[in-house]
Parts: sequence; C-alpha cells; structure tokens
Amino acid sequence: MMVLKTERLTLRELTSNDAPFILELLNEEGFLRYIGDKGVRDLDNARDYIAQGPVDSYGRNGFGLYASCLRGVAIGICGLVKRDTLPDPDLGFAFLSRYGSQGYAVESAKAVMVFARDRLKLPRIVAITSPDNARSIAVLEKVGLQFDRYLTLSEGAAPVRLFT
Repeated sequence: MMVLKTERLTLRELTSNDAPFILELLNEEGFLRYIGDKGVRDLDNARDYIAQGPVDSYGRNGFGLYASCLRGVAIGICGLVKRDTLPDPDLGFAFLSRYGSQGYAVESAKAVMVFARDRLKLPRIVAITSPDNARSIAVLEKVGLQFDRYLTLSEGAAPVRLFT
C-alpha cells in the first residue's frame, strides 16, 4: 500500500515480500554500527522483523517504517517508530549504502515529517541517533530537527542524541 510519493520516491508499507531487502539492509555495516544488530540472519528472521515491527506498528499506531522505493525497488526504509522509552514518535531511516549521498534520506524524511504533521496530526516528532553518526545528524538537521540533549533509552545502553 502506497503511503507517500515524492519527486523520485514512493514510500509504501513493508510486506513479507520485502524480506530479502530487509535481510540485506539490516546486515549492512552502517546499519549494524549506528542502529544495532537486530539478529536478522535469514529470510524467516526478516519476515518476523517485518511482521513484529513495521506491520504491527501500522495496525497499532497508524504509522511505521515504510519501504522507500526508487522506480519500484526498495532502497531504504523511512518512517515513524513509537518506542516505549520515548513519549513521542520518532523519525527513523536507513538506506542501502549504494544509495547513500544522493539525497534519498532527506527526501524521504521530509515527506514523512509532512505526513506526520498534516495527515496524522502528530503534535511532536523526535529522532534519535548515535552521537557519532554525522550523516544521520545532517539529515535530521536538514528536515528541521534540532539537537536537544543526550539520553539513554535503557539501563546500561549507550547514550544517544535526541533531536526535537
């Protein structure tokens, strides 16, 4: 199901058919380094990740992470995540490294921010990132979010930067 369209991209709900793409994305070096290891090692794990994460969120929250597609091919994910540890939904995104530095993350994130404000009527969106993830920080700043403070999402976890 298509959710958003930008100049170059279509954002749509993820389905179990996206398992090969999710398997690749979640095991890329940048994803593992900056977002974390989700334990997705095969297509069954990828299907479970999609079902228990984005698809569950669509039903529970009315939003989630969406496949960002270029000419029908998924190249990344972008959308909103509702974490138990944050009071507001947060903007999340990740793209296959071969599509980096081409403006796709900014284009997707801007569309999601407008969607959140205009269609979902969400009063506030936040974002978190690893303190040293300069590329994600640049994307967040380009879509109008500003650094607020450092915080930890759980006991013993490394601090992250919160943007509001």
